[in-house]
Amino acid sequence: MTDRYARIHAAIAGLADRLWEVSSDLHSRPETAFAEHHAAEVLTGELAAAGFAVTRGVAGLPTAFTGAFGRGRTPRVALLLEYDALPGLGHACGHNLIAAAGLGAALALAEALPGLDGTVLAVGAPAEEGGGGKVIEVEHGVFDGVDAALMFHPAGRTWPAPVLTAFAEVTVTMRGRAAHPTGDPEHGINALHALVRAFTAITEENERLTAGNDIHGIITHGGTATNIIPDRAEARFAVRAPTSAGLAALRETITAHAERAARAVGATAEVRAAGPVYDHFRDNPPLAGRFTAHLADAGIPADPPEPGVFLGSSDIGNVSTAVPTIHPLVAITGPEISDHTAEFAAAAASPRARAALLAAAEALARTASDVLLDPRLREDARRHFLAAQRAGR
Repeated sequence: MTDRYARIHAAIAGLADRLWEVSSDLHSRPETAFAEHHAAEVLTGELAAAGFAVTRGVAGLPTAFTGAFGRGRTPRVALLLEYDALPGLGHACGHNLIAAAGLGAALALAEALPGLDGTVLAVGAPAEEGGGGKVIEVEHGVFDGVDAALMFHPAGRTWPAPVLTAFAEVTVTMRGRAAHPTGDPEHGINALHALVRAFTAITEENERLTAGNDIHGIITHGGTATNIIPDRAEARFAVRAPTSAGLAALRETITAHAERAARAVGATAEVRAAGPVYDHFRDNPPLAGRFTAHLADAGIPADPPEPGVFLGSSDIGNVSTAVPTIHPLVAITGPEISDHTAEFAAAAASPRARAALLAAAEALARTASDVLLDPRLREDARRHFLAAQRAGR
């Protein structure tokens, strides 16, 4: 173990109880997207107390923040903290652990690398579960000049990286003309009939899609009364694809089905985005390899991802489109327990979760120190990032 790694190890050991207190505090007080005021206050308070220059309300988001440490702008590494919870389920995705691990890595680096010529940037990223906080932060330049963005995610398995698909929600609105269904039917244009046609065609399209592609939806408005031909009907669809380009193609397919269905009954169709678009996640093997090697030193080896297993979507995809990024998984349960369940929420406060938190925090800090102090690693990470961009991977 190098002296630098030894200093980081000692720093994490000294922070262990405090990091677990932070994680447990967030777990006991879950806050949903864009309402994570307590979490933001706790995390920024810890960073400020350690000498980080804290900026609150970044990107126009009241619960987003950054904390910067170091004497120079470059090299620059970002450690991502997530802290939103799920409605009704609390921290069933383990974001309390993500926040505490990112915090721990940042604090350990400040202790282990005094006088750093470069910048450690702790980025508070709200609303991963809905709202796309990182999408907004990318658009506002929070990651400009960053050489690498690092975070981990608790899971039922330990992998160097997950396969995270591109994701969007779209709203399909049909507009017709209201009339009495028996007294004046010839003057009506049934928007619901158009929507049902489109919904059926889109559902049949979904049955033909290959793995990783998915369209599923609900009808959110179908009329107001049975004795009125609906002049408006609306559905909302979630769309996923293995790549961002594939997602755009599926959205065009939905639009085409909606317009054909509308023409068939004389209605008009409008298809619009319903929230942020999540890019697919682009892994960075040079960085992920460093993290998993450091994690193995803590006694947690990583397994290769299972082919064909897709684990949902996240706004980390948009960060990975902007800068070299890692998002490794560290197990806090067995693979039989899924996140977004009450069982996973309980596991996020378990002794195994504490061990995973501390191991991940140290591995993140070590990897960040490698980025800051190893120009060759930065070059390799950037080269892979640009190659993936060019190939659309």
